[in-house]
Amino acid sequence: MSAPTQAVPPSRPPAVPRAEYLLWAKRRPHPANDLGRSDVIGCTLADLPGARDALELTGRNDEGWEPLVERIASRYGVRTDQVATATGTSGANFLVCAALLRPGDDVLVERPAYDPLLAVPALLGANVVRFERRFEEGFRLDLDRVAAALTPRTRLIVVTNPHNPTGVLSGADELRALGDLAERHGCFVLADEVYLDALPGPARPAAATLSPSIVTSSSLTKAYGLAGLRCGWTLADTLLCGEVRRARDLVDGTGSVLAERTAAIAFDRLPELAARARAILAPNFERFGAFMASQPALEWVVPVGGTVAFPRLRAMVSADAFADLLLRDFDTAVVPGRFFEAPAHFRVALGIPEEALGRGLHAIDRALRAGGMP
Repeated sequence: MSAPTQAVPPSRPPAVPRAEYLLWAKRRPHPANDLGRSDVIGCTLADLPGARDALELTGRNDEGWEPLVERIASRYGVRTDQVATATGTSGANFLVCAALLRPGDDVLVERPAYDPLLAVPALLGANVVRFERRFEEGFRLDLDRVAAALTPRTRLIVVTNPHNPTGVLSGADELRALGDLAERHGCFVLADEVYLDALPGPARPAAATLSPSIVTSSSLTKAYGLAGLRCGWTLADTLLCGEVRRARDLVDGTGSVLAERTAAIAFDRLPELAARARAILAPNFERFGAFMASQPALEWVVPVGGTVAFPRLRAMVSADAFADLLLRDFDTAVVPGRFFEAPAHFRVALGIPEEALGRGLHAIDRALRAGGMP
């Protein structure tokens, strides 16, 4: 009699590429002085008059709640068939990559970078190629460096505007030139513009309206204090938007009727929500600028504005130990720059109450002194 066959244990599934920043953000402590967030402090239903009475749990939402799609299209001056809804900007970015990328494609991504923008192409089997945005050059978008990094297999160029995490803005002329470069090369640009509306001054055009080769992703999360809605969208040409919708069919089918109804109401009140955000961000940005001017141990590239700041330790040592000291001894959280491939930096929230920022900056000052970096 033959020996019984031994059962073969199932093999472990391949590890999903990690977005280390998001893992940290989900698991980190939230101390008294929390400078670790990146959005404007959240709205309540009181900030959206009429929203509570208008909410319903049912409705047709096959390709995005139609009134929401119409409002997004009107906001950017595009047709409704150039809008595809998503679950936040992260969801929009994933769907664009899923629609465009196949195993073996190359994806060109800026450095420093928001790490999900690296993990998603890797998950889809694409090769991630990098180009630098350098502190010494003001983290500007260098098109010659982008062009030099292109390969025959490049399918997508990924940028953030304003740059995440530094807040540096690329102008319309730069974006048009980037779109022209992509068109000549036969690829696309994904411009994550989730922080764009947090900048002061008049509204800026979405990058997708500047070139047919550019896709814009954005949401109501960062600039308007509506992260809980997870209302995101893609702006692109009609054909690509159709492919993004078909990619969504494979992920979650449709968005939440409840969330998209509320988001449509929010679009009707964008001026008021923007004014609320400016009232929070403007004094905080001014206060942080004054703080930086008083800190010989720190330096930064001054952005136009935004919800975060990204200072660097002049000593050019890792900020990890400094962030640990802040949390342990001063009950204050910042984001270590290693999550953005910039270990000497740390990120500071500006979209929080002014008194909370004041306490946090006082703690940073004390921690710098305690760490021997006056």
